[in-house]
Amino acid sequence: MDMKLEVVVVPVADVDRAKDFYTALGWRLDADLATGGDFRVVQVTPPGSPASVIFGTSVTSQAPGSAQGLHLIVDDIAAAHDELERLGAGPSEVFHDAGGVFHHAGTDARVPGPDPQRSSYGSFLSFSDPDGNGWVLQEVTTRLPGRVDPSATTYASASDLANALRRAAAAHGEHEARTGAEDPDWPDWYADYLVREQAGGELPS
Repeated sequence: MDMKLEVVVVPVADVDRAKDFYTALGWRLDADLATGGDFRVVQVTPPGSPASVIFGTSVTSQAPGSAQGLHLIVDDIAAAHDELERLGAGPSEVFHDAGGVFHHAGTDARVPGPDPQRSSYGSFLSFSDPDGNGWVLQEVTTRLPGRVDPSATTYASASDLANALRRAAAAHGEHEARTGAEDPDWPDWYADYLVREQAGGELPS
């Protein structure tokens, strides 16, 4: 049975303040529903995310600001830092962890700057919402094998798909140079390349 993470509940003290903060970051407002004065549900979704965030009144017993280590994945940590700064989120500087595997809790073992090898999964930054709920951005440029369902190929935006097609076009050009002939089945080759690349598999040659 498939089990897909759909919603993360974030505890806040001031619902309107949280709504203004997250929508100012460009997160899509999906719902703002209330039944009387003691129950309100607000749902927002980060750009490109299949999972959403809910906060509101009487939706959780957690103390406001107690949600920590909420992760968002980006493909360019430096660009993400600049965007969050421009939008007023007050992000930390980009960092990597001294241990080199994941990051420690809080600010322990943070080393300034991105991962020296700019390894996928190795660079981070953090920011908090007005209540102190803590978010971490992690740069993932290439998924490890087995981390992506090979039967599902999706792209977060038209720009991501365009970039993937450019990579496929460059690789296909090398393929035709090796074979010394035009490939009339290039759509099939492109499709195979896109699926394998996203699944972290061996790319066609």
